Amino acid sequence: MKNAAIPTGSLAGLGLHKSNIFYQLTPQALIEAALQRNEGVLAGTGALAVDTGKFTGRSPKDRFIVDDSISHDNVWWGKVNFKIDGAHFLGIHKKMMAYLNGRDLFVRDCSVCADERHHMSIRVITETAYQNLFAYHLFIRPQESDINNPADWTVIAAPGFEADPEVDGTRQKNFTIISFSKRIILIGGTGYTGEIKKSIFSVLNFTLPHYNKVLPMHCSANVGPDGDTAIFFGLSGTGKTTLSADPSRNLIGDDEHGWSDDAIFNFEGGCYAKCVGLTQENEPQIFNAIQQGALLENIKFFEGSNNVDFNDIAKTENTRVAYPLHYINNAVIPSVGKAPKNIFFLTADAFGVLPPIANLTPEQAMYFFISGYTAKVAGTEAGINEPVATFSACFGEAFLPLNPVEYASLLGKKIEEQDATVWLINTGWTGGPYGVGERIKLSYTRAMVNAALNGSLDNVNYQSHPIFKINIPLTCPNVPDEVLNPQNTWAQPEKYREQANKLALAFVNNFEKYMAISPVNLINAGPNAPSAIF
Repeated sequence: MKNAAIPTGSLAGLGLHKSNIFYQLTPQALIEAALQRNEGVLAGTGALAVDTGKFTGRSPKDRFIVDDSISHDNVWWGKVNFKIDGAHFLGIHKKMMAYLNGRDLFVRDCSVCADERHHMSIRVITETAYQNLFAYHLFIRPQESDINNPADWTVIAAPGFEADPEVDGTRQKNFTIISFSKRIILIGGTGYTGEIKKSIFSVLNFTLPHYNKVLPMHCSANVGPDGDTAIFFGLSGTGKTTLSADPSRNLIGDDEHGWSDDAIFNFEGGCYAKCVGLTQENEPQIFNAIQQGALLENIKFFEGSNNVDFNDIAKTENTRVAYPLHYINNAVIPSVGKAPKNIFFLTADAFGVLPPIANLTPEQAMYFFISGYTAKVAGTEAGINEPVATFSACFGEAFLPLNPVEYASLLGKKIEEQDATVWLINTGWTGGPYGVGERIKLSYTRAMVNAALNGSLDNVNYQSHPIFKINIPLTCPNVPDEVLNPQNTWAQPEKYREQANKLALAFVNNFEKYMAISPVNLINAGPNAPSAIF
């Protein structure tokens, strides 16, 4: 392993004195190190394939924030943000440094926020080479002059170090702990690299709106030939990656962005994409990015080969690949665009209630943003599948240190100040719920998104949904008119009304926890429930 100059200052200040430091290694050097250390194997494309161990996904109940003078009165404490006291943090930090001293450590200086006005430098210290390769891919790679300088934040990830819950104040042996006063993130007991990425996202979700009035967003973003920016919010399975990967538009980023007074900017320098069911035909950008230097996690090979079987989820459904943004041919670098002209909220409504496209007022946008709705399908013992409503505030509740109403208020302010148009897109079911109706055709969804982007829906007539009160276009190019109003697609209108009321009530019940701090106009933007006259 060829080593760059060893960083000074902050490592000793952290308590690291005797470790063998490998600093700012190239991707190829990190892959060589990973292979030498038996951390993974090479796939046929030259990508490094690793298993992340016991944890193949995030462990949100094991993410803690230190309760200190910065966080105490500002963090949204509760089921998302768990407290840990400063004494426990210092105790874990001391034991973790003792564990790491004398070991090989991989250190990388990088940054987040492509808009230099909001740039934040990060030093990532990892026990494994593959975790450092992940940091190279996902964060922004610095200029030579920017390395080996004091970092704004430090991330220390040691999969081999486990906490003692009875002594250390953790829930179990694995943990992620964020200290806003120390500007340090400790990650232990898990080799899942997503913890590194999402811990930094959580930091930005606190600092950017709190200090910079920038809205942090869990969304993808692209830009058209005329420079118009569009952003896509959506939970897993709603089509966020598919719809934003438009060959006629350039990709700003696929997951995490900030919205300032005049720009959308990517937080990251790479992509962390799901691999399950991946094909070159359906998602060519991701498929072709799995090349030499990329990092595959928890995949399986076809028997007797080193070719990836993307349909094999024996290890986990959450198979992943990490790669730098420049692996995407039409990526925007630096990853900055104008303020968005169009905003899309994606949902896969398995109840078959919501229209395939609707226009939202700013207040309705705030309401749907706080709700973060989609629906998942759960199987029963009798083999009957029913939709289950899922709500994740701001389409990323697990990463929100502040109350969702604060983010929604900032969203509403930016929509009105910058005259953005907000659309609800249902990529789920029509003609009935899951098991009765059918999935809305992707070709129709693409046509509706394109119509919104090119202005074809600006001068058509709309009708208001009687329960959800959102405006449905009566016509859309390349989409049959009868598809646009969901009630028209059901064989029994009374069954549709029953289902619509059921979903509306789920929205209202979910929103109750925000009522006390929500303004009246935001509350009134929600659906009528439990009944309405058609």
